[in-house]
Amino acid sequence: MQLSFQLMEDKVEFFEAGSLAVLEKKVNEQIENNKALMLEVRSVSHQVAFDPDSKRPHYSAVVHFTLKKSTR
Repeated sequence: MQLSFQLMEDKVEFFEAGSLAVLEKKVNEQIENNKALMLEVRSVSHQVAFDPDSKRPHYSAVVHFTLKKSTR
């Protein structure tokens, strides 16, 4: 068996929730998880849409993570 390790340079993740507070919590948890992979947030895009059936908002976000550059 052969193992190969490569640094992940870019990663895009999608999140959705029924409230803004829950969405923020999900994003913040994943930011902390990705720090272990040496990834930092490059950009965040978010939006809200209303469900016509339930008349409730639906929140979503896209977070682009990129490899953290060393500061030497």
